[in-house]
Amino acid sequence: MSRFGALFHWAAVIVLVGATLAAAADSSLSALPFTVPMGPDGVQRATITLDSYSYSPEHVIVEAGEPVELTLTSVTILTPHNFIIDDPASGLSVEQDVKAGKTVVVRFTPPRPGVFAMYCDKKLPFFPSHREKGMEGKFEVR
Repeated sequence: MSRFGALFHWAAVIVLVGATLAAAADSSLSALPFTVPMGPDGVQRATITLDSYSYSPEHVIVEAGEPVELTLTSVTILTPHNFIIDDPASGLSVEQDVKAGKTVVVRFTPPRPGVFAMYCDKKLPFFPSHREKGMEGKFEVR
């Protein structure tokens, strides 16, 4: 291998390792619990990004009995998603479609404490659902 070829090879290796480490650091940050702040009007507001098979943040914490307003932003180009929390026993049931590249706002008041799955159940025939591909997070009500 020529000197230029070897230099190019090692530069490519360094770029790939750096990109992998950056992605790992970014995903570990999104796994940290995010406590939704209470606004002066008593509404808990947060933005959740819907990407290819992930939510960010993926662990959201809110207070029971207080209104929640989530801005759901899809950053995908073609793939639609949704945001579901479905726990009828707790009285918490939220389902909102979000088209690719769009933003929607969902409002609700979680009635009681608990830890619930938030997930996307979209899927193409004969393929795993988005939830099965990892598009699931925790919605914690304290």
